[in-house]
Amino acid sequence: MPPRLRCPASASLTASISRSTVSSRQALLISATRITSSPRSYATSVTSTSSFAALRLPEDYVPPTKPPTARPPEVRKAQLLRTYTSLLRSTPLILVFQHNNLTAQEWAAVRRELRLALAAVSQSNDQDALVTADVKMQIIRTRIFDVALKIVEFFDPSSVPAVKSGSNKDRVYNHDLSKAAYKAIKSVPQGSEALADSPYGQLSPLMVGPLAILTLPAVSPAHLAAALSILSPQAPAFPAPSRRKNPGYYEPIVQNALQKLLLVGGRIEGKVFDVEGVRWVGGIDGGLDSLRAQLVYLLQSAGLGLTSALEGASKSLWLTMESRRSVLEEESKPAAAEGEAPAAAEVEKKE
Repeated sequence: MPPRLRCPASASLTASISRSTVSSRQALLISATRITSSPRSYATSVTSTSSFAALRLPEDYVPPTKPPTARPPEVRKAQLLRTYTSLLRSTPLILVFQHNNLTAQEWAAVRRELRLALAAVSQSNDQDALVTADVKMQIIRTRIFDVALKIVEFFDPSSVPAVKSGSNKDRVYNHDLSKAAYKAIKSVPQGSEALADSPYGQLSPLMVGPLAILTLPAVSPAHLAAALSILSPQAPAFPAPSRRKNPGYYEPIVQNALQKLLLVGGRIEGKVFDVEGVRWVGGIDGGLDSLRAQLVYLLQSAGLGLTSALEGASKSLWLTMESRRSVLEEESKPAAAEGEAPAAAEVEKKE
């Protein structure tokens, strides 16, 4: 390798370039430091800050679509509670059954036979057709249904006062998940007479174990009798369908399912009925129209009996007075005849 030759010109040129680069970097650093150290100023507006403060929601704001509740409304139990309370308020006839772990196939078979029996009921008007279409049988959660029944019986939404102050003034929170409903059912003491005499107190002893309900949208004795002949047959009032008329009813899956169903009571027009009371309602001949006709006849007969009773006293008094008058007239006729005979004799003597 040949020895390097020292060149003073190239060395001086390289040194000058490095000094200029260092000086330029130092100048940039000094200028950047001055910029960062200088205070920054921004354009602010007082009106914009006040407008944002005016758009801020109050602290006690409650969305109208999400009122305050005593229970979380998002969970399934809360929605089931609302479903059951709506069902109890809108359904006039509910039958309660105890079931012993029916399978899905057995439930399907029971519902099939129930639909066939209800379809065979004579439909005299459009209301009967709607009743047949809306009859449903479903499994319920016993504990949640018990709470729903207590809310329906002891909570009056119209008695809840409105909010008196704040941004929610004049609003009324009286839904079934509200704190007012929760306080109403908690205020009823256990074992009190009000609880025992209420429909809830009469029906709660029956709500034990797994339950299912049959709902009818109207009180129709004909449809109730058809349902009882399938779910709880009893001869001779509610006989089971014959094998020739309905062979599917005697399939093993249907018979096994019916053996696991037990009718324990019902709720009709807000009143609790036992099994015999439910059968009595289903045995009304002619339905509600016949029952109304019988009621009208009883009221008319009671009115006729009252009228005859009131008229009887006046008639007896009139008959008594008439008989007395006839007796007095008969007694006065002989006395008049005896008085006229001597007067006639004296006239003859004078002549």
